[in-house]
Amino acid sequence: MIREIMNEDYEGLMKLYMQLHDNPFPEKDSKVEALWNRILEDKDHHIIVAVEDGKIAASCVCVIIPNLTHGQRPYALIENVITDEAFRKRGLATACLNYAREIAVRENCYKMMLLTGSKEESTLKFYEQAGYNRKDKTAFIQWI
Repeated sequence: MIREIMNEDYEGLMKLYMQLHDNPFPEKDSKVEALWNRILEDKDHHIIVAVEDGKIAASCVCVIIPNLTHGQRPYALIENVITDEAFRKRGLATACLNYAREIAVRENCYKMMLLTGSKEESTLKFYEQAGYNRKDKTAFIQWI
C-alpha cells in the first residue's frame, strides 16, 4: 500500500531512515516532536511510504515549492528515497516516486527535481527508469 505518512508512523519511518546514510535513531524529545508535527501539518511537505506486512518498507519525500517563474507554477523536490534492504527489487520505491509525481501533477508543478549522492550506476539507472534524467541540469551542493 502506498500512502502518505501518518502520525503513528514515526517510529517505523525512523527505523527505515537508519538505513539512509547510517542515520542514528533520534530521541523523540520536544524538539523532534515539534519538527515531526510541523512536517505533518505542512500541506506542501509529503512523506510517502510503501507499507508491506505492516512495516514501512520504502519512502520518499516530495516537497512542493511555490515559485514566481514559469507562469507562477511550483516545482517539486524529491529527497530521502529509501527502500528497506529486506524489501528491495519489488518496485516499492518506484511506486513511492510515482505517487510523488501524482502529487506534483495535482499541484500543477512544472518540474520535479531529485538529487542523489549515489555514484552507483544501478541507482542512477533506477532513477532514469523512474523518469528522471541527468542531462538537463547540473546540481551543485553547498553543505552548511
